[in-house]
Amino acid sequence: MTSPPPGPPRLDALLRPRLPSPLQEVHDEGFARRGVRLFLKRDDLIHPDLPGNKWRKLALNLEAAAGRTVLTFGGAYSNHLRATAAAGRLLGFGTVGVVRGDELAHRPLNPSLARCAADGMRLHFVDRTTYRAKASPEVLAGLLSRFGDVKVIPEGGSNALAAQGCTALGRELAGEADVAAVACGTGGTLAGLAAGLDPGQRALGVPVVGGGFLAGEVARLQHEAFGGPAGDWALEERFTFGGYARTTPELDVFADGFEDRHGLPVERVYVAKLLFALTALADEGAFAPGTRVAAVITGAPDAPPQESSVSR
Repeated sequence: MTSPPPGPPRLDALLRPRLPSPLQEVHDEGFARRGVRLFLKRDDLIHPDLPGNKWRKLALNLEAAAGRTVLTFGGAYSNHLRATAAAGRLLGFGTVGVVRGDELAHRPLNPSLARCAADGMRLHFVDRTTYRAKASPEVLAGLLSRFGDVKVIPEGGSNALAAQGCTALGRELAGEADVAAVACGTGGTLAGLAAGLDPGQRALGVPVVGGGFLAGEVARLQHEAFGGPAGDWALEERFTFGGYARTTPELDVFADGFEDRHGLPVERVYVAKLLFALTALADEGAFAPGTRVAAVITGAPDAPPQESSVSR
């Protein structure tokens, strides 16, 4: 009897991610004076082009795409678009990025979108009203008509497959932390993290965008991925600092101080808000003495931007 031909190689065999990602304890006075231990789950070290939750959310989606062109969505500075474009370059499949803001179509590309284009991503700019309706049957039908047989991945990569991929993050923290905390933009990482933790562990999400919609999104993703609620999770929504990609002098001073104390460059859109929130919660006594808190470091700061001459 002959064996069936082998299937295509898995993404981890092709891209060789660093898994499990390192877990590093840091001694920070803001936690130590409350008897709390802080650990950094260094998902930013998983892969240079697909760091952190980008790898975990994309891996199963890209395997499901099976080499087809991947179409996905994002804003002008989307890390998700950059990661998808990089994966297309590395693995040899086509990518389409649907970008929010048709006013950008005839301007020079910013460094983030220029990187996407350099990695072979076809950029398609849409007006903001259309972008808000991107999941509607009408908009999706128009995109499929224009781009053909593509695998559609939602904004931020958050869908059932992404949540399932992020369960590995929880499993890697089994027995290592009492609270596992992650910054949230679309909810997929938190949905999977909570599902992967052991009983007695809990997940904490720190939204970086306002609106109060993330609890519903996490619940929806868990229903689609696992059939219902999974794990113990909660959101701490006080630390958006004005909204996505916004900051304040207070947050900048905090991030600079954390960098100086621990020698870790702090990404400002997600990670700075997460670490600030955890420090504030520790100071408020939200964690009992002896609690082990693991902060998931989902990305590193971008390199200083260079002016791009690429245009569309």
